[in-house]
Amino acid sequence: MTVQLNHTIVHSVDHRESAEFLAYFLDLEVGAPWGPFIPIEIANGVTLDFATIPAESITPQHYAFLVSEAEFDEAFEKIKRAKITYFADPHGQRPGEINHNDGGRGVYFQDPSGHGMELITVPYGGFTQ
Repeated sequence: MTVQLNHTIVHSVDHRESAEFLAYFLDLEVGAPWGPFIPIEIANGVTLDFATIPAESITPQHYAFLVSEAEFDEAFEKIKRAKITYFADPHGQRPGEINHNDGGRGVYFQDPSGHGMELITVPYGGFTQ
């Protein structure tokens, strides 16, 4: 059996707000509610299932998305238009910049629940499939 990630639960202050936020920037569809979850399916079949939990119970996580150059351009324009604070690094030391790590481009920003979102055009190490 080949092991694949199928889904993960993303704890959110408001599951609908967080799902719609990410879907907007990545140009994805928000799925129909399934029990307590609001799903977003990404291209490789993995589902992010957003769940509302109390704010004090949320531990910020990091989610990195490999996107094409065109998808990066589109998402980055949306980030700028929405006046979302963005960074070139995960520690927030380079605000208002993107990075060019591994010959690609990358940007970091936070979702409404404080999770770190990252968009990259080249995987770490510069290896493409």
